[in-house]
Amino acid sequence: MSPDTIGLALLLLGVLLLVSKLVRVKWKLTQRLYLPGAIIGGGIALLLGPDVFGRLMGLLADRGVAVGLAERAAEGGLFGADVMAVWSSLPGLLISVVFAGLFLGKRMPRLREAASLAGPNLAFGITVASGQYVIGLALALLVLVPLLDVPAISGALIEIGFLGGHGTAAGLGGTFAEVGWAEGQDLALGMATVGLLSGIIVGITLINWGARRGKTTVISSEAKGTDNEQAGLVERGKRSAGATMTIHPSSMDPLTLHFGLVALAVLIGQLLLMGLRALEQALWADHIEIMAYVPLFPMAMIGGILLQLLIDRFDRNEIVDHKTVERIQGLSLDMLIIAAMATLSLSAIAENFAAFAMLTVAGLLWCLFAFLVLAPRMMPSHWFERGIGEFGQSLGVTATGLVLMRVVDPEMRTPAYPAFGYKQLIFEPFFGGGLITAAAIPLIVSPQVGPVGMLVFMAVVMLASLYTGLVVLRRRHRKAVRGQERATESTP
Repeated sequence: MSPDTIGLALLLLGVLLLVSKLVRVKWKLTQRLYLPGAIIGGGIALLLGPDVFGRLMGLLADRGVAVGLAERAAEGGLFGADVMAVWSSLPGLLISVVFAGLFLGKRMPRLREAASLAGPNLAFGITVASGQYVIGLALALLVLVPLLDVPAISGALIEIGFLGGHGTAAGLGGTFAEVGWAEGQDLALGMATVGLLSGIIVGITLINWGARRGKTTVISSEAKGTDNEQAGLVERGKRSAGATMTIHPSSMDPLTLHFGLVALAVLIGQLLLMGLRALEQALWADHIEIMAYVPLFPMAMIGGILLQLLIDRFDRNEIVDHKTVERIQGLSLDMLIIAAMATLSLSAIAENFAAFAMLTVAGLLWCLFAFLVLAPRMMPSHWFERGIGEFGQSLGVTATGLVLMRVVDPEMRTPAYPAFGYKQLIFEPFFGGGLITAAAIPLIVSPQVGPVGMLVFMAVVMLASLYTGLVVLRRRHRKAVRGQERATESTP
């Protein structure tokens, strides 16, 4: 692949991002749905790619119309086969950048403070995540494998596509290929798209329902942002710095410094992965092999955590700014989503549509049940505001949950935001692209664990988190409330 082709592919991604923002600003439907620009750009790229535009041009070639041009378009769509090849490689690289920066620039909170506030959110999040595996694997074992001849690893698609999102689905492409089911990545990417759209559309519908029924504590009428908010613009009087200049540009641009830190975190993750793979080969590879299938991005996240621990210890001048890291993550994620959607194989989804539809509907119904039935019982206060963020994340990604919380609690009056944030410190290293997500496919295909063993394990995790949220934490909350009431009564 020539450097010119790689450069052209990156420039085209930039143009698609600009076009997607223009569409968001001008098209009211995308505003009402709060569609992220990257999803819009990815949809445009998909339509202009080989599976849509290319197929149409292929039909023209069959009829003898513009045969040369039509044949080239059939291979790579409007962008060309070489550009599509570059885009297909980008998601697996960019997801490591996104995960490496998750904890960079964030001071680790005190354990007791984080546990007290985030405990209900964590119990609920683990219940939903493990439940996605339970439902997916049960559906796979009972229906998909015996009736549709779909591999048992399809049972992991709900958690990978919904909670993991496009980045995780794209990052696991190599794992799917290594276990002999490459089209699983296309199904996971399709589910990520459906999940993200469902999270936003159904989430906004739930917010309107909650506001009308008095379920919310902040908003009391139908949730509707300003015109600028719906267009994805920040009003002039409300604009704030997206990053902080922590070092003087005469020595080095702050963005350069933070990119270097992200790169170092990724390299630490690469060394960890290499070490774990070598250890596995030396000790237990003859019996069970897991690390050989684990991608880089969860290790890059651990690399970021280890690097942040060193920063907390030695960075006396506080030069690491998490907002700057977020800008790097945001650019990487936007480019990742467009590249992943542009190279999505619609034919793979069409060939496995029955399995795709059943898993998607089952996952959506489980997330709805968890929000409407479990969240009010597991969240001690402000259940709607806290639960809607978890609902958004369970169908899309963390950003979807934040968007929905922004709508239902625009001024951050409830504890939803800090609880959601603290919960991520424990939740994300394991689910939604973490270690469990990365190890799920290898464990399912391994003869030592298999789909039944994974199903049993996830069922135990789900029941344990349910018991923690419904019994242990509720009992502790009631005890704390009674203690506060006694203290208030005894105060003269």
